[in-house]
Amino acid sequence: MDIEKLRRQHGELLLAIGGLRELVQAGAREHATAIHDQLVAISSAIKLHLAVEDRVLYPAMEHAADSDVARTSRQFREEMGGLAAAYAAFAGRWSLSTRIAQDPQGFRDDANAVFKALHQRIQRENKELYPLAERV
Repeated sequence: MDIEKLRRQHGELLLAIGGLRELVQAGAREHATAIHDQLVAISSAIKLHLAVEDRVLYPAMEHAADSDVARTSRQFREEMGGLAAAYAAFAGRWSLSTRIAQDPQGFRDDANAVFKALHQRIQRENKELYPLAERV
């Protein structure tokens, strides 16, 4: 399976998260509107990426003849549910730039936690899941 598009999306997400981090470091209150706009863009990219994984990647891997590939795919899919829910809750809490401006430290703390988990997930997919997907 060709997963180059998924790898590219990972890279784009990491760049976008880096841009968000720079805005937050420059001042969450002062840049609340730009942060919100970046967060909307990141959320859209995540939704698209997850849709591709759910509709194409996981089904193909779970029907693979190799039981290790199928098992790993199921495990990753199950784990993703918790992270996707945590991200959705985060995005919902910070869906207005005024909320970010009113509680910049709360946003910073929340963003650090969710994006750390997302970064770890991306790293695991790149190192564990995608090499297996290339065998399908």
